[in-house]
Parts: sequence; C-alpha cells; structure tokens
Amino acid sequence: MIETLQHLPPAADSHGALAAQFTDLAPALTARQAAIEAARCLYCYDAPCTRACPTGIDVASFIRNIHDQNVTGAAVGILKQNIFGGSCARVCPTEILCEDACVRNNAAEREPVKIGLLQRHAIDNAGFTSHPFMRAPSTGKTVAVVGAGPAGLSCAHRLAMLGHDVVVFEARPKAGGLNEYGIARYKLPGDFAQQEVDFLLSVGGIDIQYGQALGDELQLRDLHTRFDAVFLGLGLGASRRLGLVGEDAPGLMAATDYIAALRQAGDLSRLPVPRRAIVVGAGNTAIDMAVQLKRLGADEVTLVYRRGYEAMSATGHEIEIAKLNGVRIRTWASPLEVLLDDSGRVAGMRFEETRMDDGRLARTGAFIDIAADAVFKAIGQAIAPPPQLDELAQGLWQDGERIRVDAGLRTAVPGIYAGGDCVALGQDLTVQAVQHGKLAALAIHNDIQAGTAWPT
Repeated sequence: MIETLQHLPPAADSHGALAAQFTDLAPALTARQAAIEAARCLYCYDAPCTRACPTGIDVASFIRNIHDQNVTGAAVGILKQNIFGGSCARVCPTEILCEDACVRNNAAEREPVKIGLLQRHAIDNAGFTSHPFMRAPSTGKTVAVVGAGPAGLSCAHRLAMLGHDVVVFEARPKAGGLNEYGIARYKLPGDFAQQEVDFLLSVGGIDIQYGQALGDELQLRDLHTRFDAVFLGLGLGASRRLGLVGEDAPGLMAATDYIAALRQAGDLSRLPVPRRAIVVGAGNTAIDMAVQLKRLGADEVTLVYRRGYEAMSATGHEIEIAKLNGVRIRTWASPLEVLLDDSGRVAGMRFEETRMDDGRLARTGAFIDIAADAVFKAIGQAIAPPPQLDELAQGLWQDGERIRVDAGLRTAVPGIYAGGDCVALGQDLTVQAVQHGKLAALAIHNDIQAGTAWPT
C-alpha cells in the first residue's frame, strides 16, 4: 500500500515519541467540567441542536441526564439514535452542526455548549454491564450487508435489534470502514474504533465474514437470491486521479492509502516520511493528511488548493488545526505537472495560478514550482465500478459515481438498499452514514413485514 514511498527514509523519531503525537486531539472533560458545561445548557424546547443532528440525538435530554449525574442514561439516549455515538463525538464536525445551532452560540456568550465533548463524556463513562438494547423476537429473516463501515454496521445493528439475523460481508481484514482505516489517528486514537465495533456486535445476531469483496468472492445477484434483503454500504474506495503525466511515479499516492497505513502501523518509526510534502486538496482528508505528516516529523508540508479559502470543504475548525500544526496552505493554484528527478521519482509539482473570472475559475499563465519528496492527492473519492459480470450490480450504478436511492434508501431493484458515501445523499460524513444505515434498516424491516422486500 505504501510501496511507492519505500525510497524515502523512515520517521526520524522513536515509536513512543511519535505515538505521543497521536493522542486525542482534545482532552476529555473531567466529571466536574462536564457538570459545569451541562449546566450551561438551556434544555430548549424543540432544541435547534437536535434538529441539526443528522441522527436526531435528543441533545437537551442527554445533557440534562449528565447534569443530573445519570451518565449511563445519557449514553443510552445517545446510542439509541446513533450506535456510533462514541466515534461521532470525536470526529463529527459539531462546529457546523449541533454546536453551530446552539442558542448559546452568539457574540455575548462567545461559545456554544460543548456538545461534542459532553457526548464523548457520556459514552466514555457509561456504566454498562451488558449491551443496553435487547433484540426483538426472531423474525426468521436474514439480511445481507455488504461493507462493515459505519453505514453497514449501523444498518446491521438496527436490523438485529428488530429481530433479524444479519450476515455482513467485508473486503478488508477488520470491520469499521472509515473509522478504522480513514480517520486521522489523532481523532480516533488507539483501538477505539475496534472497541466500538465489538460493543456494537455484542447485541447479537450479526455475523461478519471478512475477505469478501463484491465482484470477487461475492456476486450481487447471488446475495439477492439467497437473502431476504441486501444492504450496500460500499463507501468510496476509488481515489480520483489528477490526470497528469507522472501521476504513477514513485512518491505520489492517494492520501487515503497513507492514512490507512498510518492507522494500522504497529511501529510508527518504520513509516516512510518525506522531508518535504505536498498535499493536493481542500477537504478534511487533505487536512488530516497534512497534519499527520507534520506530526510524523516532516519539515515542510504544503496544502495546495485551486480556489480560495472560502471554497474549501474543510471546516474552519479543521483549517485552524492545520495552521496550528505548521501546515502551509497555498490557495489559487491548480496542479499542472508532476516534477521528477533523474531517477523518475517525485521531486515536486508545478502549479498554475488561478483566479475567478466572471464567476468561473480561470488560469492566469503564471506558474509556481514547489519542491517535494512526495505528493499526496486528496481530491475526493469515487465508488468503485460495478463488477463487470454482475448485470444486477451494473444496473444500480446508474447515477455516475453514486448509487441512486429513494428516501427509504431503496435502490431501483426491489430488495436491495444502499446507504453511506456510495449514495447521492448528505455530506459524506460518518454521522450521515450512520443515519443512512439506521433508516435503511427501518425500511428493510417494514418492507419485509409487508412482503415487498423479497427478491423477485
């Protein structure tokens, strides 16, 4: 996965020193801090924070439980709506969702209630002796879920709660999807992602089969025949290309591949780390990549985007994290050419300056060369193409890069549902994927009960 960087030297510090750079981004609240913060909540009727939460967590209710010293009750309320409440408390962009909607978020108050940290406090300190939710009586139905990421596992958990048996097919050796392989290590440190998966599976009724990829070991038409319903939580596994000569040269790779290797690394000191690096992109993945390179010891990391700050999809909070970690951000520059050394390896990148001209992005004819030992592209991902020999799958990939679904996450084929990043809904957030899985499970359950979900 990281073979293209093997000519680079390993990290200059020890594993222990580097691991210290990948602890929680924000420290947890103490019990006293949580009590004081919970007291700031006004417990609004028809609370705007709840309306802003993609999973519909009753924010005011769980914060009141914390205030009343019922932390376990607060956690149950969160998990009832979002079984990934622990990871979402850490990675969800609360600054543009619930906390942005908080009525305390005004000039006089200066800051909203720290909803994300309170949610984390509730989940981390809940006193569960067993799984908090009981399964309904068995329906005798079995549902296939393809993909063990937040969407697939959320769907599986809700289906299990409703009494169905679930078989999850996962291509990789671990479950968790984006949480396990794609989130910055300082956002979900240690083995938190796997602990959350283990907790989710303890509800029972869910079997995960690893090394099972759609199109290789699995055929959608076979799943459609064998199971009472199928949910596709495929995520976005294909990195977009820059379309430049030299894109396959040693030293250039997808940011998501490096992040995955970093998250799975048992010894951080063995990771190849460039002294100078370029990250091309403007989203949270680009920020994650750039910040982690700095924390691994890179001297210079430059994030380059073809438009201005106001057009960056990364939140203002994420951009500030990059700046605080010493990442240089260069806007209004579009990738033009990969620069190579005499050995054919990446030596930098040439960019052309851009500007807005009558509302359209225009090139200026001025060029910028940035030297680098490695270039990481974080320009977005696309769903992998459907298996060529699976006509049923071919029929679902009908909307360009995503699978088209209705409000109930139903695809064009009865009995097949899809959610998460592979569908054209929402903002490609973990919390949105969790909600898709939950809504799809409810639709599957209702359709099975009505007899409309069975393959025809």
